[in-house]
Parts: sequence; structure tokens; C-alpha cells
Amino acid sequence: MYTRGAATVAGVWGDRRPRRGQDGTVSWTVILPVKRLVVAKSRLRGALPGANHEALVLAMAMDTVSAALASSVVGRVVVVTTDHAVSDLAVAVGADVIQDVPDAGLNPALAYAATLVRPKGATASLPGVAALPADLPALRTEDLTAALRAAEEVAWSTAGTAYGPEPLRGFVPDAAGIGTVLLAAPPGARLEPCFGWGSAVAHVSSGAVELTGNWPGLRRDVDTAADLAEAVALGVGPRTSAIGVSAHSGEDLGSNPTLIGPSATGA
Repeated sequence: MYTRGAATVAGVWGDRRPRRGQDGTVSWTVILPVKRLVVAKSRLRGALPGANHEALVLAMAMDTVSAALASSVVGRVVVVTTDHAVSDLAVAVGADVIQDVPDAGLNPALAYAATLVRPKGATASLPGVAALPADLPALRTEDLTAALRAAEEVAWSTAGTAYGPEPLRGFVPDAAGIGTVLLAAPPGARLEPCFGWGSAVAHVSSGAVELTGNWPGLRRDVDTAADLAEAVALGVGPRTSAIGVSAHSGEDLGSNPTLIGPSATGA
């Protein structure tokens, strides 16, 4: 099932928007998986004194969604979730929502949504599909746009060459170089998500090409208090800022040592 506006519709649907974006480049459908708020980002819980944890997670997700929606190369943003609060707000800001039917983790959610937005056997005339984590509160629209353009360039430079008949997927590692913050499958390529701990290596092993660029907000996913402090230093979106993170210093956010360490998901 998916939601658009106030309507909930059963069945498989396709992304029927034009393949070209507002600026003439490939139009991308961006998929963001969001866990139920009560269980999401458990290692971040307590990082912001006095703040509601679920509200913080939701704010970060919606700032990420809004940044993606504003990109000139993005034709649609789709949120995959089972959380009603997430669904309602995602629709309100302009995203579509797909029910996370597998409800079995990040990769099954992404794979399921990808089959709906671009059904099996769809031609290369359909948009590219990109997976983006929903914990990028410092994401800048221009950084996402540049990264997706880079993915398009890589795809067409390798299509039909020794790499194989399909254009290659591109991915952007996180700030630590261990996880993944963007996986982009251009028209004609399957998404094949490999998110999880060490996903950067996993995506390379699966044939994806690393995209390089100075995109600090895109690379700064938030799993710990230290991550949140770095995101605040970069400048977070309005919803995350409204929760009160900007009122806390990096020392405040990173003061709890139990919250600091490598990401448990490596997303």
C-alpha cells in the first residue's frame, strides 16, 4: 500500500513522472526508510537533554525529506515506514508513503519499495532510484543534487563497456568511510541495497562505484551524540533546529560517553 495526499491505495504502482528532471538531467525517485519512532535511533536516545527522542528522530527525517524534495533532479520522494506519525508528516511535506510490508529491516524495506516505484522489467525510460537514510539533518539540497548528477555521469560513462551492459550504480560513503549515505541506481540498473555495518565495502563488492565530492552534510548521518554535534556544527534543518539542538554546544551533545562510538547499523 502507498499513500499520496489523503488517499491510501492498495497494489503496485509505478513512478510515471518524466525521466528528465527540472534541469534536463535524469529524474530520480528517492526512497527513505524510516523505522517506527519508538525503536528508531536507540543509541541517540538521551543525547539532547530535555528533548523528546521520537520528536528528534521525526524532525531529522523530515529535514532529510524536505532537502530531497527541493532538488531539481528529484521527481519524487518516497518514505517507507510502518509509523503513522511518520506517514502523516511525510505526506504533509510532499512525499509519497509506502507501507513497509516486509518490516524486516533496512534492505528489505528498500528492495520492496524499489519494486513498487520501478516494477521489474521496467524500461530505462523510467527514473533512476536512489536510497537515502533518513538521519541526515544537515543535508543540503545542492549536495544531494551534485551527488545524483555524479551518479548519472558514472552510469553513462560505463554503460555498455567492459563493466557490463547495465549502467553502474553509484554510492556515497558516510563521513567515516564505513557506511553508506546514498545509493543511486540509474535507469536500467537495479538498486540492490547492501546497507548495514561495513556497507561501503559491501556496495563496492556488489559492483557499485564510489562517488567522490565535497558533500559534508550528505555524509553526516546521525547515530550518536557526537554525530549530532557534528551535524549541528554543519547546520541542521529547521525542524531539527526547532527541537532545540542549536541551543546545545558540541560538548553538551557529546558529553555522554555511552552514546559515542561507531554506528550500529553502518547505514
